[in-house]
Amino acid sequence: MQYVIAFVTGGMICALSQILMEKTKMLPGRIMVLLVCLGAILGFVGIYEPFSQWAQAGANVPLLGFGNNLWKGVKEMVDKKGFIGIFLGGFKNCAAGLSAALVFSYIASLLCQPKMKKH
Repeated sequence: MQYVIAFVTGGMICALSQILMEKTKMLPGRIMVLLVCLGAILGFVGIYEPFSQWAQAGANVPLLGFGNNLWKGVKEMVDKKGFIGIFLGGFKNCAAGLSAALVFSYIASLLCQPKMKKH
């Protein structure tokens, strides 16, 4: 049952993102930023953790999980180092994910011809 919940939840998040891309003039990059910010906001408010425990990978794999991970890192470092933790926390907590995203994106750009969305 956990697999079904994770699959359906992750699919719904991706489907909503796809609907935003199809029905609005928002570019994919802006939708990605929206999802990351939404994950951070939900983490700040305290809604993301119960949702993440229920949906598991369905909530953690999409960009919402990345945003929440950034929030947790910032919160942790602000508690330890004060104001400078705002800038250090997100990088410390998400360095592996950011590095992998950059490397794989670069490889994908070499293998494929990127296409811009037409307005």
